[in-house]
Amino acid sequence: MTSTATAPGPTAPAPGPPPSPPDGRDRPGGRSGLLGLLDLPGQGVRAVIRSAATTPGRLTVIAVGLVLLSLVAGLVATLSVQDRDDTISGVIDHREPLAAAAQQVYRSLSDADATAASAFLSIGTEPPELRQRYERDVAEAGAALAKAASDASDVADAAAPVDVLNQSLPVYTGLVETARANNRLGYPVGASYLREASELMRAKILPAAQDLYRVDTERLIDEQDSATGFPWLATILVVALLAALVVAQVHLTRRTNRLLNVGLVIATAAVVVSLLWGAVALVVQGSLVGSGQDDGSHRVDVLVRARIAALQARADETLTLVARGDGAAYEKDFGANAVQLVGPDGQGGLLGEARGLIKDGNGVAKVADATKAANDWLKAHKEVRAQDDAGQYQEAVDFAVLEDKTDGSAPAFRRLDDSLQAAIDVGRQEFLDDTHNGDRALTLLAPGLAVLAVVAAAGVTMGIRERLREYR
Repeated sequence: MTSTATAPGPTAPAPGPPPSPPDGRDRPGGRSGLLGLLDLPGQGVRAVIRSAATTPGRLTVIAVGLVLLSLVAGLVATLSVQDRDDTISGVIDHREPLAAAAQQVYRSLSDADATAASAFLSIGTEPPELRQRYERDVAEAGAALAKAASDASDVADAAAPVDVLNQSLPVYTGLVETARANNRLGYPVGASYLREASELMRAKILPAAQDLYRVDTERLIDEQDSATGFPWLATILVVALLAALVVAQVHLTRRTNRLLNVGLVIATAAVVVSLLWGAVALVVQGSLVGSGQDDGSHRVDVLVRARIAALQARADETLTLVARGDGAAYEKDFGANAVQLVGPDGQGGLLGEARGLIKDGNGVAKVADATKAANDWLKAHKEVRAQDDAGQYQEAVDFAVLEDKTDGSAPAFRRLDDSLQAAIDVGRQEFLDDTHNGDRALTLLAPGLAVLAVVAAAGVTMGIRERLREYR
């Protein structure tokens, strides 16, 4: 039996997987579309890591990092100094004048109230000088209110008292005019209108004026504190840059056996100059602005509160006489305000606090004059009360309101008010002088820091580039 063998022919290839679509995903590491975009940061990091494995790559990474840190530190430091400079300018040109205007609102309104009562007490025709003074006080209060309220729309705490003042002041002046008209005709109801006007002033208008002054003063203090704050972020970045430059130079010295790298030395010198210049300027500026706060605005605030107490007491004194035997509440308020002004012994209170704060300069004499005038006024007030209680009403009125009685109440109070105003003016000037000098300490610092940051970045670029050329 025979068999036939057949030679094997070529074997057909086994079917393989279908070809991949030509979208690039078969390439190692390749992606397309949204996945490619998402993978870009990772690819960049991997490229930097691969580059950093070589000496030229490491030098490039160091150079880029130092340049970026130089520019960022310079930008932050420049903006920080410029913001501080702008804050100081705002304190001088805007915030302090607003606080002064708010204080003037209170002073003018309180003096208007006392002047209206003094004019009401005059026999016969109303003295023209008192009428003119009242009208001047009202006009000054309106002008100061417009200035103090110039930015009240942005501050809720300031907007509320401004609204009260704007709404109540016309009502007050209307009541005073009604009282004057009735008084000229000899109607006793005029006294009732005047007392109603004074109650509106004391219960609603003056508290609103005091709130406005408090808000503006607190904002002044906040901006002063902001102008003396420590620039933490800028300092950390500059110190970090200095440390990075030192580390980079140590690394290059070990790799190249060259002691100095001129470019990095220049960059380091620029950073050191920035750090020293900024430190000295900010210390001097902070010290002067702080001095302006302690020797200026803080003292002014104490003196303003003393003046407010004196003005309230003066209104109490005249209204006690207007009440004609029914003014016990006014006399009680007078006593409380007098204690607040000079203390129970005549040497304490707010004036005593001011004497403790003001140790030198023109303010010392002004506060001493105010203290003497306050004690003279309180002595004259006792005489007014003695005459009124003894039934000598007209003598008491004359002693209280006539300016020609040299030992009377009115001249003594005028000396007190003038001395307090002079002391306040001295304090404001000291504030302005110190704060202006603090602002001058920052002259050219912001652009100087920017220039030094660019110099540092250029020094880094020059220094690293010289080393990279050695590898070509």
